[in-house]
Amino acid sequence: MYEIDFVEFPSSSAAGSSGFFEKAFGWKATAYGPTYTDVQSGGAVSFGFQQDTAEQTAAPLVTIRTDDLVRARASVEAAGGVVTVEPFSFPGGRRFHFREPGGAELAVWSPDS
Repeated sequence: MYEIDFVEFPSSSAAGSSGFFEKAFGWKATAYGPTYTDVQSGGAVSFGFQQDTAEQTAAPLVTIRTDDLVRARASVEAAGGVVTVEPFSFPGGRRFHFREPGGAELAVWSPDS
């Protein structure tokens, strides 16, 4: 299974960005420290705001959910993708980033069991 379910945005203020969406649309925000906030829109796709410039991507980062991170990485590499960030853990799961042949950076994540 592969489905887009998350988009991460670079932000100069994670709290300011998430607060805007809470006020404008009533969506629920959860801060994971001072530089990262997750926003649940109530739909199939949620999103986050990354304020830490050392961890920000240059553009929004579309994230694909899978049940098997190892298999997903093998599929990405076999199709010509290049892993740009090795798998790492975060609250709720693990993910890696990759660049597809056209140059866009995306991520694949798998929830904790």
